[in-house]
Amino acid sequence: RERPGVCVSHCTQFDPTGLGQEVWKDLLEDGRLNSAPGPSPSTAKGKKTAAAVAAGCSVPPRSRETLEFCLSWDMPNIRFGAGQREHHRRYTRFFGCQGDAAPALCHYGLTHFVGWEQKIEAWQEPILQNGDLPAWYKSALFNELYFMADGGTVWVEVSAADDDDNLMRRGCKDLPGMKDVLQEYGRFAYLEGQEYRMYNTYDVHFYASFALIMLWPQLEISLQYDMAASVLQEDPELRKYLMSGTVAPVKSRSVVPHDVGDPDDEPWQKLNAYLIHDTANWKDLNLKFVLQVYRDYHITKDTTYLRDMWSVCQTVMETSLKFDEDGDGLIENSGFADQTYDDWVMTGPSSYCGGLWLAAVCMMCKMAEVLGDGAAQEKFTDILHRGKAAFEKLLWNGKYYNFDCGDQPYSNSVMVDQCAGNWFLRACGLGAGESEVFPKDHVVSALRTIFELNVKQFADGQMGAVNGMRPDGTTDTSSVQSDEVWIGVVYGLAATMIHEGLVQEGFATAEGCYRTVWERLGMSFQTPEAYCEKQVFRSLAYMRPLSIWAMQLALGNLQSAPEQSNCPKGK
Repeated sequence: RERPGVCVSHCTQFDPTGLGQEVWKDLLEDGRLNSAPGPSPSTAKGKKTAAAVAAGCSVPPRSRETLEFCLSWDMPNIRFGAGQREHHRRYTRFFGCQGDAAPALCHYGLTHFVGWEQKIEAWQEPILQNGDLPAWYKSALFNELYFMADGGTVWVEVSAADDDDNLMRRGCKDLPGMKDVLQEYGRFAYLEGQEYRMYNTYDVHFYASFALIMLWPQLEISLQYDMAASVLQEDPELRKYLMSGTVAPVKSRSVVPHDVGDPDDEPWQKLNAYLIHDTANWKDLNLKFVLQVYRDYHITKDTTYLRDMWSVCQTVMETSLKFDEDGDGLIENSGFADQTYDDWVMTGPSSYCGGLWLAAVCMMCKMAEVLGDGAAQEKFTDILHRGKAAFEKLLWNGKYYNFDCGDQPYSNSVMVDQCAGNWFLRACGLGAGESEVFPKDHVVSALRTIFELNVKQFADGQMGAVNGMRPDGTTDTSSVQSDEVWIGVVYGLAATMIHEGLVQEGFATAEGCYRTVWERLGMSFQTPEAYCEKQVFRSLAYMRPLSIWAMQLALGNLQSAPEQSNCPKGK
């Protein structure tokens, strides 16, 4: 930044593979670079080039001066692997898409960064200055957000005249608000992980979405519109080979897709890059859509969004209802890994999917009430009444909810995610009083059992909560995923504990993950999906740990119940 008293000079081109003598010799002569006029010559293909900028000023004794530099990249256009479409990044709305905006971007940054810093400080200050919150939590809360930018993230403009956009064409027909939202806020996508290369993996986004809806709510709404449109889309002629050797449709109608595509293909236009299972038969995806729709409405109060999503919610719930094979109001798993734990087999009613189902049915009742749909409210109230009774009868064992109702030896394992449905209910101001789905004493007992076994009996209580634990305090090793710790699941568990007043237990549980990842394993800014007790990890730089923002939401909800708010003071 040039200003009075500051001398700025530049070198538009030098060889970065050499010793840099052309730069250093020039500087040694008079402290300035040669500042040749005009642009540098075009670089030959394959040749490396570099540029430099220098600034200098006089600093009087016992004083200080500040020199301001800005570095920008102007890469406005994106083509994914299939190369069929060109996308313009979001910022091109303001700076154009010709690839010549780097000077303007630098100027904008230099003239606005002070205001940005002030706004960032105003956002972070209440949390950073809160002496009741431990330092590790403040670090995790803000630093886990690295993945929002570093998760292979794309945020692109949506053209009003793109007739080849399958999702937009489908959405404009059935979702009146979709076009306005996407044209105003663009499309947003981030990878499941830097190693698991699928965009907006929805069973995982379910956990991570708290960061979006709390900080960038319109991006979450935009993402949800894309998912809603994809529910209504089908590709009956397109089929894919699964890893099992079977063949399945790429996308079936009336179900939520696993993801919106592979960056090596054509995201948003070619869905479901996942190849392990046919996710049309997964039990959690449809339910997670309904849960997020109501959660998003609860936070944004956007009734247009809720009205647009209502018919889609009814569609996916009707699809999921077929999994209630005995008509008791509770869905059953199908004896394969038919949910986000895609290597952990569930059979019959399960605490994870059954809990998500009941929470989704409860939210259908609330949405029907808000929208004045009496018939739907009556229908889902009846399902909820029957399902609650079946869930308690089949899965509650007096201390916690069993893993599932199969005949496997691990069916009575203590699953860390058994209260996921209740977590979303509580995050939406439901799950208590007239909207109680799971008895509070049962939920608290289950959470205490998880804390005693999955947390304290695992790695001396220093590594978070293991996914599965046997009632005798030994780790469930029936699956490669049952003996893993999933950081994002643990943060969601901690949020659930906080909602139920177990604040100390929640922070102690989450702290084990932070200390393991950010300190002992040295994986800062690349938090993995999972690790095991013996320093084995899987899938670096993963989406799910953004769920730590669910802890912040839970803490905010406690402000209305200060008698429960006993945050752990400490290091």
